Amino acid sequence: MTEAGQVLVHTRAELARARATLTGTVGVVMTMGALHEGHETLLRAARERADHVIVTIFVNPLQFGPNEDFDRYPRTLDADLEVCRRAGADLVFAPSVAAMYPGGEPAVRVNPGPLGEDLEGLSRPGFFHGVLTVVLKLLQLTRPDLAFFGEKDYQQLTLVRRMCRDLDVPVEVVGVPTVREPDGLALSSRNRYLSPAERQTALSLSRALRAGAEAADAGRDAGAVLTAAHAAFGADAPDARLDYLVLTDPELEPGPVRGPARLLVAAWVGATRLIDNAPVRLDPAS
Repeated sequence: MTEAGQVLVHTRAELARARATLTGTVGVVMTMGALHEGHETLLRAARERADHVIVTIFVNPLQFGPNEDFDRYPRTLDADLEVCRRAGADLVFAPSVAAMYPGGEPAVRVNPGPLGEDLEGLSRPGFFHGVLTVVLKLLQLTRPDLAFFGEKDYQQLTLVRRMCRDLDVPVEVVGVPTVREPDGLALSSRNRYLSPAERQTALSLSRALRAGAEAADAGRDAGAVLTAAHAAFGADAPDARLDYLVLTDPELEPGPVRGPARLLVAAWVGATRLIDNAPVRLDPAS
């Protein structure tokens, strides 16, 4: 038991007992810890919609590649619990790797389909197999009515929605808009890896999105929107290495000629890989 009645559990049995005491609607927010204001916004959104809120804190090894930052990923449980307490979470599930995968790495994993091999999946092979596998496991263990995910990880949000729809998982998946610093940088646990100079360079991602959105607002077509975004990304950012910058429809299918669309960007800034995205609406002048 933590402060203000918030319950912290580490095992499946403890979670089952605590979950059984929650009546009414239950919302879940799944995290890998190192909680920041963006996570707190998710928690507040869950608090507004659900009678009870469960938070999961688990650094999932299945979604890290051999050269990625699993070992150095920040673990800040005490600070995370304070964020959860402040936001009104009722129950925090912080399992060990052995508790989540008691038989070792699972032989059966969720296949995300073709979209899971594109964008983030193309740069990080197997990433979404690991993400969807742990999300499905956590949905089974927490049994929520609603699950809240940030739009910053837009491909993840889209794939979780598809998984729940295609596999008949009885949960409403709720997307929550990206939280940004005053200068436009999207909040991310990985921002702490950036040096002061890299922190400035990282603004190239949000600058590209803003330029693309402004071009769309001005009635430019899809090609011009992408051109404006690429030009803005490259301006004054010689140390940023672009991975992708694409325009798609809201479901991440090939970009529309008109109507709602999504602009997505990923780039390396020093040794840190960052992602961001923004909604745009295409209404090109005839």
